[in-house]
Amino acid sequence: MTRNQTVKSYVFAVGRRREAVARVRLYNMGKAVVNGAELKKGEIVVNSKPIQEYFRFGPYAPVYNKFILNTGISGKYPLSIKVEGGGIAGQLDAAILGMARALDKLDREKYHKILRDNGYLTRDPRTRERRKVGMGGKARRKKQSPKRQFPQSPDNT
Repeated sequence: MTRNQTVKSYVFAVGRRREAVARVRLYNMGKAVVNGAELKKGEIVVNSKPIQEYFRFGPYAPVYNKFILNTGISGKYPLSIKVEGGGIAGQLDAAILGMARALDKLDREKYHKILRDNGYLTRDPRTRERRKVGMGGKARRKKQSPKRQFPQSPDNT
């Protein structure tokens, strides 16, 4: 008895950085339909916007352009990325890690050495330090000394 199995037309990977999480779909067929819009080869969409529009402020364009140039995926695969949490820089780093992991899953022999040599497969472990009990509201802040709390004026003696 054979089952009808659907062949996935994409490779899924997750990238994380600080509080940001990026869920990446790399479509290995020529075209893909995401949220009703058709993606062509080489098109990268982040939260339903082109990557150039989503990461347009600051020094972000050279970062993802360098990744595309180093891996040589320009014009090869459509990519769909959903990012949430964190700030723009963390989201970009999470998206790049997710894209690298997806490429590694797709064709390990071709991409693994390139990705590893450029450091794209390494997850940055630095995250926000948790708040500790007994501290003054922050992770490393000490409670204020009672001797220093209120300034004494000379007429209140």
